[in-house]
Amino acid sequence: MQERFVLHNVKYVNGECLDIVIEDGKIADLTRVGSGHGKHIFDYSDVYVSSGWIDLHTHAFPDFDPYGDEIDEIGIKQGVTTIVDAGSCGADRIADLAASRKRAQTNLFAFLNISRIGLKRVDELSNMAWIDKEKAVQAVKQNKDIIVGLKARISKSVVRDCGIEPLLAARALSHETSLPLMVHIGSGPPSIEDILSLLEKKDIITHYLNGKANNLFDENGKPLLAFTKAIDRGVHLDVGHGSASFSFKVAEAAKQHHIGLDTISTDIYRGNRLNGPVFSMSHVLSKFLYLGYSLEEVIAAVTAHAATWLDKPELGRIQIGDVANLTLFTVQNEPTTLVDSEGDKRITDQIIQAKGVVVNGSLIKC
Repeated sequence: MQERFVLHNVKYVNGECLDIVIEDGKIADLTRVGSGHGKHIFDYSDVYVSSGWIDLHTHAFPDFDPYGDEIDEIGIKQGVTTIVDAGSCGADRIADLAASRKRAQTNLFAFLNISRIGLKRVDELSNMAWIDKEKAVQAVKQNKDIIVGLKARISKSVVRDCGIEPLLAARALSHETSLPLMVHIGSGPPSIEDILSLLEKKDIITHYLNGKANNLFDENGKPLLAFTKAIDRGVHLDVGHGSASFSFKVAEAAKQHHIGLDTISTDIYRGNRLNGPVFSMSHVLSKFLYLGYSLEEVIAAVTAHAATWLDKPELGRIQIGDVANLTLFTVQNEPTTLVDSEGDKRITDQIIQAKGVVVNGSLIKC
């Protein structure tokens, strides 16, 4: 939609109401309620607006099963204007993922799986021969516009008998390409301490709230020393909820010990979108409202914090002159049962619901 239109009476998370005028795909004006003028006026009274939600951990390559889905199904239809595919593809298929984003409305970036086969298999790091350094470097050079980092899934079911060796290879590849790592953690070996010792500033630990035996907290819920040292080094924490990687008990321990809320992501794909426990970005965000984080903290973790990590500040703000990427949502007083990845249930009385997005200047209802 290139014609001038107005989002009337939207409100920021701090409660401030305004009109947002959009023209030629960009934010043309931010003005007091009732003073925005355009050919089309869309009344969003009692609806919140934020910069477009960013999901830093998704699986958006539908050719792979079980970890795959269509870009717009987990993007704009969820209220998410930008998704980052978290290593679905390695060097063998990253060009296909890059091509697919041209057919989607959702903005797409990706982590390159260090295994050239990507998630064609779910033990993609069990054979060191699948880590082809030359192909990975070439893939990075050829897909600079989409690749934002490297992905290594370092858990027992993925690396099998290779232990820590795939992460050592990932670290070397990170240094060669000047790209940060996103490291999936789960069941060991390798031990969580061995993994953490290799992580550097801007690397991402995804699934940091998982409840598996090899997690980041001791039996009393206290963060491990190696974990707090990694945070002090500037390692970034990403939720990556998924089917098996989010525990309410661990999340409650993290909040109790003031572990920072960096980015909230879903690790969404077809199975956990349709059958849970993820369902949608708004459903995952509602879990953090339940945990006691403020609406401002929750929304920052899916907007400004993610945009900062991506080095794309324009995606995490609402500013005149920027391309319009916005999410429209409500907070409803509605009793709802929330379930974590371990089947643990909580009852909340507030849920976030996505109502629409403006993506690259086009208004789309969710």
